[in-house]
Amino acid sequence: MDINKALITAAGKNQRTLPLQSLVDRDGTGKTALAIIIEEILRAGIGRIGIVISPGDEPAYRTAAGAHAARLTFIEQAEPLGYAHAIHCAAGFCGDDAFLLLVGDHLYLSATEKGCAQQLVETARAENCSVSAVQSTHESKLPYYGAVGGRLVHAARRLYQVEAVLEKPTPTEAEQKLVVPGLRAGYYLCFFGMHVLTPAVQKHLTGLFAAGGTVNFRSALSSIATQERYLACELEGRRYDFGVKYGLLNAQLALSLAGTDRDEVLRNIVELLATKGR
Repeated sequence: MDINKALITAAGKNQRTLPLQSLVDRDGTGKTALAIIIEEILRAGIGRIGIVISPGDEPAYRTAAGAHAARLTFIEQAEPLGYAHAIHCAAGFCGDDAFLLLVGDHLYLSATEKGCAQQLVETARAENCSVSAVQSTHESKLPYYGAVGGRLVHAARRLYQVEAVLEKPTPTEAEQKLVVPGLRAGYYLCFFGMHVLTPAVQKHLTGLFAAGGTVNFRSALSSIATQERYLACELEGRRYDFGVKYGLLNAQLALSLAGTDRDEVLRNIVELLATKGR
């Protein structure tokens, strides 16, 4: 399966300014969150990048992308009609191609030499199907994420056949429908904020919007799970959602502690803790 396009969604009311925030990357260089996300995509060997934004945001995003701005195709979501609608706004950009999908308020920190997006893209190419990245997540975090249930199909590669998809389930719903054998009690496979999707997803969304009514991303993924092979994969890495309280701080700490200035950052943290105790 060829995967030559990536799509970033960044038009949400509470999300649109987050990719513009400045951080210090692992190499000690100041960058915007958007630039870090773009570099994650480029590491996966993908150079065509679409980004869904709110009307009027293109100049700010071009500035935030810096040297990468020329790679971006800007797609406006004229009305704030939700995540599924944002993805469908890019149907023309995606065409009949598979694509990598990322959200604009997550950063990813790989535990290997390969970036998280690269791991996911390589898995999707090898398996020739849609693959959603997931992370084992405590039930207390279920209100923030979609989650999947299924069965383990390859232990060494941590691949799961997806059989159910729920959007921000309650612990009771998750316990009833999303239990995955092998996970610790109280933990579920929640979305990582990164997917590789076949053209069937955009086609399904087109049909749902044409029919009218409420459309959500979960329904599209649920449909894919019944119509074609659909996997979930635990990557070697962690996601950092900087759209939640202290999320940007946590993302910066994670980048800093994995980077070239780790020792300096640790010293500063120790000094702060010592000062607080006085």
